[in-house]
Amino acid sequence: MATQSAPPDISLTGLRKEFGDVAAVDNIDLDIARGEFFTMLGPSGSGKTTTLRLIAGFERPDAGRVSLGGQDVTDLPPYERDVNTVFQDYALFPHMSVGENVEYGLRVKGVGKRERAERAQRALELVDLGAFGTRRPIQLSGGQRQRVALARAIINSPRVLLLDEPLGALDLKLRLQMQMELSNIQTELGITFIYVTHDQDEALTMSDRIAVFNEGRIEQIATPAELYEHPATEFVAGFVGTSNVIERGEHRFTIRPEKIHIGPESEPARDGFEAETGLIREVVYVGPVTRYIVELDQGGELVAIRQNLETSSQDALKQRGNRARLQWRPGHTFDLTQRRDSQ
Repeated sequence: MATQSAPPDISLTGLRKEFGDVAAVDNIDLDIARGEFFTMLGPSGSGKTTTLRLIAGFERPDAGRVSLGGQDVTDLPPYERDVNTVFQDYALFPHMSVGENVEYGLRVKGVGKRERAERAQRALELVDLGAFGTRRPIQLSGGQRQRVALARAIINSPRVLLLDEPLGALDLKLRLQMQMELSNIQTELGITFIYVTHDQDEALTMSDRIAVFNEGRIEQIATPAELYEHPATEFVAGFVGTSNVIERGEHRFTIRPEKIHIGPESEPARDGFEAETGLIREVVYVGPVTRYIVELDQGGELVAIRQNLETSSQDALKQRGNRARLQWRPGHTFDLTQRRDSQ
C-alpha cells in the first residue's frame, strides 16, 4: 500500500520520447508514491512500455526528467538506478540452475557465496519455489519460470520493481493465479511496483492506481473503482470495461451495461429512473450472463447485461426481435460532454 507522506518513489516531469516523427511519449507528468502498486494500462503503441523503459534507463528521453526517490536519475545508466525489471520472456539463463539464476545479480556485485545462497533461498521461498533451487529453467512450467524471474528481480530489494507485461505468455487460469500472487508479494515486500499491461481486468484486479495511456499521453489516472465508475474521456470509457456511449441533444454520456435493467416494453417505469424503449437486435449468451443489444427508438443502441439466475440459453435467445424497456439510475451515467468542456 502506498505511503502518501513520503516523497514519490518515481517522478516524471515533462517526459518526451520521439521515434522519428512519432512522439511515443508526449510530455508526461506523473508521480508514483512509495509502496504503490501502479499500473500503466493501454493498447499497443500507446506509450506505456516506452515510459517504463525511460524509468529503467533503457531509453533516454528527448525532453523531461526522471527522478527516483527525489534524486534526478535521467542521465544515469540502468545499473546505477535502484530499479529492477521483470520481462514477459523471463530472460533466464538456461545453463544455470534456478538458484544460480536468482543469485546472479548478487554474484555480479561481489556478494559472498554463502550470503548469495541464503538470500536466493529466501527469495525463492517468497515465491513458493523453495524446493526448486537445483532445477534448470527448462524443467519448470511457464508460471514457475515467471516466479523465478520475479525472485531474481527482488533479491536486491530494489526501491522500484518494473514489470513489463510479465503474465502475457501465461494461459488464463495461471494468469489469474499469478495476479493474486503478485499482489500478495507486493504487499508483503512493500516495494513500489510499476506494472505495464494492456489487460484491463489485470489492471483493475491488482492496482492501487492506474494510468490509462493513449497515443503517448495519459488520459486519466485514478483508482480502479474511480476509473471504472467515472471515466474521464470517451477513450477511457471504451477501453476500461464495456461502456455504452449515447448522445441525446448536446450531451454524450456513458452507462455501463450491468447498470441497465432490461425488461419487456410493457414493464412500468421505475420511480426516479431514466428509461428508453427499443428493439432487441441481438442476444449473446455467455454462461453466467446474457448480453442484449438493443436498437433504441430515439436513435443509437445500448448493450445491457442480465445475470442468468434462472434463465437458460433457450429462454434468452428467444428474446431476439422482442421489444424492450431499458431503465437505469441517473447516478450511473457519466456526462462526457461536461467533462470535456471543463478541461
